[in-house]
Amino acid sequence: MALKAEVIAGHPVVHRAVQEQSRALIQIFETSPRLAAIFATQQRWLMGHVGLALHFRRDPNDHHTALTLARFLKVIRQNSVASRNTAEAFIKEMLHYNIAEYLPTSGDARAHPMQPTAATIKTFTGWVLAHLRTLDSLDGGNRLATFLERPEMLARLQPLIADGLLSSTPVREPEQTFSLFIWLNNGGIVMDWLMSGIDPQDAGLDRIPTSIVSIAEFAKWLKLSRTHLARKLHDAEELGSIGWAGQRGHSLMWVSKEFYHEYMAVQAAKLAVVDAAFEVCFPAPDSG
Repeated sequence: MALKAEVIAGHPVVHRAVQEQSRALIQIFETSPRLAAIFATQQRWLMGHVGLALHFRRDPNDHHTALTLARFLKVIRQNSVASRNTAEAFIKEMLHYNIAEYLPTSGDARAHPMQPTAATIKTFTGWVLAHLRTLDSLDGGNRLATFLERPEMLARLQPLIADGLLSSTPVREPEQTFSLFIWLNNGGIVMDWLMSGIDPQDAGLDRIPTSIVSIAEFAKWLKLSRTHLARKLHDAEELGSIGWAGQRGHSLMWVSKEFYHEYMAVQAAKLAVVDAAFEVCFPAPDSG
Protein backbone atom coordinates (compact mmCIF):
# COMPACT_ATOMS: atom_id res chain seq x y z
CA MET A 1 0.00 0.00 0.00
CA ALA A 2 1.22 3.51 -0.85
CA LEU A 3 2.06 5.56 2.25
CA LYS A 4 -0.47 8.27 3.13
CA ALA A 5 0.67 11.82 3.97
CA GLU A 6 -0.47 11.53 7.61
CA VAL A 7 1.53 8.31 8.07
CA ILE A 8 4.62 9.89 6.50
CA ALA A 9 4.33 13.06 8.62
CA GLY A 10 4.03 11.05 11.83
CA HIS A 11 6.78 8.53 11.07
CA PRO A 12 9.55 8.42 13.71
CA VAL A 13 12.40 8.69 11.17
CA VAL A 14 10.73 11.20 8.81
CA HIS A 15 12.80 14.14 10.08
CA ARG A 16 16.12 12.46 9.29
CA ALA A 17 14.80 11.04 6.00
CA VAL A 18 13.52 14.40 4.74
CA GLN A 19 16.74 16.10 5.84
CA GLU A 20 18.70 13.64 3.66
CA GLN A 21 16.29 14.42 0.83
CA SER A 22 16.85 18.17 1.30
CA ARG A 23 20.60 17.61 1.02
CA ALA A 24 20.11 15.57 -2.17
CA LEU A 25 18.02 18.38 -3.69
CA ILE A 26 20.65 20.94 -2.67
CA GLN A 27 23.27 18.83 -4.45
CA ILE A 28 21.13 18.87 -7.62
CA PHE A 29 20.91 22.67 -7.28
CA GLU A 30 24.69 22.99 -6.90
CA THR A 31 25.35 20.72 -9.90
CA SER A 32 22.80 22.38 -12.22
CA PRO A 33 21.75 25.75 -10.75
CA ARG A 34 20.24 26.95 -14.03
CA LEU A 35 18.17 23.81 -14.42
CA ALA A 36 17.28 23.66 -10.74
CA ALA A 37 15.89 27.19 -11.14
CA ILE A 38 12.97 25.62 -13.04
CA PHE A 39 11.79 24.26 -9.73
CA ALA A 40 12.74 27.45 -7.91
CA THR A 41 9.24 28.75 -7.17
CA GLN A 42 6.18 26.60 -6.72
CA GLN A 43 4.60 28.05 -9.87
CA ARG A 44 7.65 27.24 -12.01
CA TRP A 45 7.91 23.81 -10.38
CA LEU A 46 4.32 23.00 -11.37
CA MET A 47 4.85 24.39 -14.90
CA GLY A 48 7.94 22.18 -15.22
CA HIS A 49 5.90 19.15 -14.21
CA VAL A 50 3.15 20.05 -16.71
CA GLY A 51 5.69 20.33 -19.55
CA LEU A 52 7.35 17.02 -18.67
CA ALA A 53 3.97 15.26 -18.39
CA LEU A 54 2.89 16.50 -21.82
CA HIS A 55 6.19 15.30 -23.25
CA PHE A 56 5.98 11.85 -21.68
CA ARG A 57 2.32 11.38 -22.64
CA ARG A 58 2.95 11.98 -26.33
CA ASP A 59 2.57 9.23 -28.89
CA PRO A 60 6.02 8.93 -30.56
CA ASN A 61 4.28 7.96 -33.80
CA ASP A 62 1.94 10.95 -33.85
CA HIS A 63 3.52 14.41 -33.87
CA HIS A 64 0.09 15.91 -33.14
CA THR A 65 0.43 14.65 -29.53
CA ALA A 66 3.82 16.31 -28.92
CA LEU A 67 4.48 19.07 -26.37
CA THR A 68 3.61 22.41 -27.99
CA LEU A 69 3.11 25.90 -26.61
CA ALA A 70 -0.64 25.74 -27.36
CA ARG A 71 -1.03 22.41 -25.56
CA PHE A 72 1.07 23.63 -22.63
CA LEU A 73 -0.97 26.84 -22.26
CA LYS A 74 -4.21 24.85 -22.29
CA VAL A 75 -3.17 22.60 -19.37
CA ILE A 76 -1.74 25.56 -17.42
CA ARG A 77 -5.06 27.40 -17.82
CA GLN A 78 -7.17 24.34 -16.95
CA ASN A 79 -5.26 23.89 -13.69
CA SER A 80 -4.96 27.61 -12.82
CA VAL A 81 -1.18 27.35 -12.49
CA ALA A 82 -0.13 30.67 -14.06
CA SER A 83 -1.22 33.46 -16.37
CA ARG A 84 -0.79 33.06 -20.12
CA ASN A 85 2.04 35.63 -20.19
CA THR A 86 3.91 33.90 -17.34
CA ALA A 87 3.54 30.50 -19.00
CA GLU A 88 4.75 31.82 -22.39
CA ALA A 89 7.74 33.53 -20.75
CA PHE A 90 8.56 30.27 -18.94
CA ILE A 91 8.66 28.29 -22.22
CA LYS A 92 10.82 30.98 -23.89
CA GLU A 93 13.27 30.76 -20.99
CA MET A 94 13.34 26.94 -21.15
CA LEU A 95 14.23 27.12 -24.86
CA HIS A 96 16.77 29.92 -24.37
CA TYR A 97 18.74 27.97 -21.75
CA ASN A 98 18.51 24.63 -23.61
CA ILE A 99 16.33 23.11 -20.91
CA ALA A 100 13.89 22.34 -23.73
CA GLU A 101 14.48 22.25 -27.47
CA TYR A 102 12.39 22.47 -30.61
CA LEU A 103 11.95 19.36 -32.70
CA PRO A 104 12.72 19.88 -36.41
CA THR A 105 9.49 20.89 -38.19
CA SER A 106 7.85 23.75 -40.04
CA GLY A 107 4.68 25.76 -39.55
CA ASP A 108 2.99 27.78 -36.82
CA ALA A 109 5.21 28.50 -33.77
CA ARG A 110 2.37 27.69 -31.37
CA ALA A 111 2.19 24.21 -32.90
CA HIS A 112 5.97 23.79 -33.04
CA PRO A 113 6.73 20.57 -31.09
CA MET A 114 9.27 20.72 -28.25
CA GLN A 115 10.91 18.27 -25.90
CA PRO A 116 12.99 18.49 -22.73
CA THR A 117 16.69 17.98 -23.40
CA ALA A 118 18.47 14.81 -22.25
CA ALA A 119 20.22 16.82 -19.49
CA THR A 120 16.85 18.02 -18.19
CA ILE A 121 15.46 14.50 -17.99
CA LYS A 122 18.63 13.29 -16.27
CA THR A 123 18.38 16.03 -13.63
CA PHE A 124 14.69 15.41 -13.09
CA THR A 125 15.42 11.70 -12.66
CA GLY A 126 17.66 12.74 -9.75
CA TRP A 127 14.63 14.46 -8.17
CA VAL A 128 12.61 11.23 -8.49
CA LEU A 129 15.46 9.11 -7.06
CA ALA A 130 15.74 11.42 -4.02
CA HIS A 131 12.04 10.99 -3.22
CA LEU A 132 12.02 7.21 -3.77
CA ARG A 133 15.04 6.92 -1.45
CA THR A 134 13.14 8.86 1.23
CA LEU A 135 10.09 6.61 0.92
CA ASP A 136 12.27 3.49 1.16
CA SER A 137 13.89 4.80 4.34
CA LEU A 138 10.45 5.10 5.95
CA ASP A 139 9.23 1.55 5.38
CA GLY A 140 12.30 -0.45 4.26
CA GLY A 141 10.86 -0.73 0.74
CA ASN A 142 12.83 -1.27 -2.47
CA ARG A 143 11.28 1.41 -4.69
CA LEU A 144 14.64 2.89 -5.67
CA ALA A 145 16.11 -0.47 -6.77
CA THR A 146 12.86 -1.36 -8.59
CA PHE A 147 12.88 1.93 -10.50
CA LEU A 148 16.60 1.70 -11.35
CA GLU A 149 15.95 -1.70 -12.93
CA ARG A 150 13.36 -0.10 -15.24
CA PRO A 151 14.28 3.60 -15.60
CA GLU A 152 12.19 3.85 -18.79
CA MET A 153 9.15 3.81 -16.45
CA LEU A 154 9.88 7.49 -15.78
CA ALA A 155 7.69 8.19 -18.82
CA ARG A 156 4.72 6.66 -17.03
CA LEU A 157 5.60 7.71 -13.47
CA GLN A 158 6.20 11.43 -13.97
CA PRO A 159 2.79 12.29 -15.52
CA LEU A 160 1.05 10.57 -12.60
CA ILE A 161 3.19 12.58 -10.17
CA ALA A 162 2.27 15.77 -12.06
CA ASP A 163 -1.45 14.93 -11.86
CA GLY A 164 -1.14 14.27 -8.13
CA LEU A 165 0.72 17.52 -7.43
CA LEU A 166 -1.75 19.60 -9.44
CA SER A 167 -4.68 18.14 -7.49
CA SER A 168 -3.07 18.23 -4.01
CA THR A 169 -4.47 21.01 -1.81
CA PRO A 170 -1.63 20.76 0.79
CA VAL A 171 0.91 21.19 -2.05
CA ARG A 172 -0.99 23.93 -3.92
CA GLU A 173 -2.17 25.86 -0.85
CA PRO A 174 0.47 25.51 1.90
CA GLU A 175 0.39 27.35 5.23
CA GLN A 176 1.43 30.98 5.59
CA THR A 177 5.21 30.88 6.05
CA PHE A 178 5.75 28.21 3.43
CA SER A 179 3.67 30.25 0.97
CA LEU A 180 5.92 33.27 1.70
CA PHE A 181 8.92 31.41 0.31
CA ILE A 182 7.34 29.60 -2.64
CA TRP A 183 7.07 32.91 -4.52
CA LEU A 184 10.72 33.75 -3.89
CA ASN A 185 13.22 32.80 -6.59
CA ASN A 186 14.91 29.62 -5.36
CA GLY A 187 12.48 29.70 -2.43
CA GLY A 188 12.25 25.91 -2.36
CA ILE A 189 16.03 25.67 -2.02
CA VAL A 190 15.98 28.41 0.67
CA MET A 191 13.68 26.18 2.73
CA ASP A 192 15.63 23.00 1.92
CA TRP A 193 18.83 24.72 3.06
CA LEU A 194 17.23 25.99 6.27
CA MET A 195 15.87 22.55 7.08
CA SER A 196 18.99 20.61 6.03
CA GLY A 197 21.01 22.24 8.81
CA ILE A 198 18.60 21.22 11.57
CA ASP A 199 19.45 18.45 14.02
CA PRO A 200 16.43 16.09 13.81
CA GLN A 201 16.65 15.70 17.60
CA ASP A 202 15.73 19.39 17.91
CA ALA A 203 12.50 18.95 15.89
CA GLY A 204 10.34 19.16 19.03
CA LEU A 205 11.75 22.51 20.23
CA ASP A 206 9.70 25.71 19.90
CA ARG A 207 12.71 27.43 18.28
CA ILE A 208 14.75 24.98 16.21
CA PRO A 209 18.38 26.06 15.49
CA THR A 210 19.54 26.00 11.85
CA SER A 211 23.12 26.27 10.54
CA ILE A 212 22.57 29.75 9.02
CA VAL A 213 24.41 32.76 10.44
CA SER A 214 25.13 35.19 7.59
CA ILE A 215 22.32 36.35 5.26
CA ALA A 216 24.94 37.72 2.84
CA GLU A 217 26.69 34.35 2.48
CA PHE A 218 23.33 32.56 2.21
CA ALA A 219 22.20 34.95 -0.56
CA LYS A 220 25.52 34.61 -2.42
CA TRP A 221 25.31 30.81 -2.42
CA LEU A 222 21.71 30.98 -3.67
CA LYS A 223 22.61 33.59 -6.33
CA LEU A 224 19.86 35.76 -4.87
CA SER A 225 19.74 39.46 -4.15
CA ARG A 226 20.74 39.94 -0.51
CA THR A 227 18.08 42.67 -0.20
CA HIS A 228 15.37 40.44 -1.65
CA LEU A 229 16.25 37.50 0.60
CA ALA A 230 16.54 39.75 3.67
CA ARG A 231 13.06 41.17 2.95
CA LYS A 232 11.54 37.69 2.79
CA LEU A 233 13.34 36.63 5.96
CA HIS A 234 12.09 39.82 7.64
CA ASP A 235 8.50 38.95 6.60
CA ALA A 236 8.98 35.46 8.05
CA GLU A 237 10.44 37.02 11.21
CA GLU A 238 7.35 39.25 11.52
CA LEU A 239 5.22 36.08 11.48
CA GLY A 240 7.36 34.63 14.26
CA SER A 241 8.50 31.84 11.92
CA ILE A 242 12.23 32.57 12.06
CA GLY A 243 14.57 34.57 14.27
CA TRP A 244 18.14 34.77 15.54
CA ALA A 245 19.54 33.38 18.77
CA GLY A 246 21.39 36.67 19.32
CA GLN A 247 22.29 39.56 17.01
CA ARG A 248 20.80 39.27 13.51
CA GLY A 249 23.44 38.15 11.02
CA HIS A 250 25.93 37.33 13.78
CA SER A 251 24.19 34.41 15.49
CA LEU A 252 22.41 31.21 14.50
CA MET A 253 19.05 31.56 12.80
CA TRP A 254 16.19 29.47 14.20
CA VAL A 255 12.92 28.37 12.64
CA SER A 256 9.72 28.04 14.63
CA LYS A 257 8.19 24.66 15.37
CA GLU A 258 5.14 25.78 13.34
CA PHE A 259 7.20 26.67 10.24
CA TYR A 260 9.09 23.39 10.50
CA HIS A 261 5.81 21.47 10.65
CA GLU A 262 4.46 23.42 7.65
CA TYR A 263 7.53 22.36 5.67
CA MET A 264 7.20 18.75 6.78
CA ALA A 265 3.47 18.69 5.93
CA VAL A 266 4.21 19.76 2.34
CA GLN A 267 7.04 17.22 2.06
CA ALA A 268 4.71 14.48 3.36
CA ALA A 269 1.98 15.44 0.87
CA LYS A 270 4.51 15.44 -1.99
CA LEU A 271 5.99 12.08 -0.95
CA ALA A 272 2.47 10.59 -0.74
CA VAL A 273 1.83 11.75 -4.32
CA VAL A 274 5.10 10.16 -5.51
CA ASP A 275 4.32 6.90 -3.67
CA ALA A 276 0.77 6.68 -5.06
CA ALA A 277 2.14 7.18 -8.60
CA PHE A 278 4.86 4.61 -7.98
CA GLU A 279 2.31 2.03 -6.81
CA VAL A 280 0.31 2.45 -10.03
CA CYS A 281 3.46 1.95 -12.13
CA PHE A 282 4.93 -0.87 -10.05
CA PRO A 283 2.00 -2.67 -8.39
CA ALA A 284 2.94 -5.11 -5.63
CA PRO A 285 2.55 -8.79 -6.72
CA ASP A 286 -0.42 -9.35 -4.41
CA SER A 287 -2.25 -6.25 -5.70
CA GLY A 288 -2.51 -7.56 -9.23
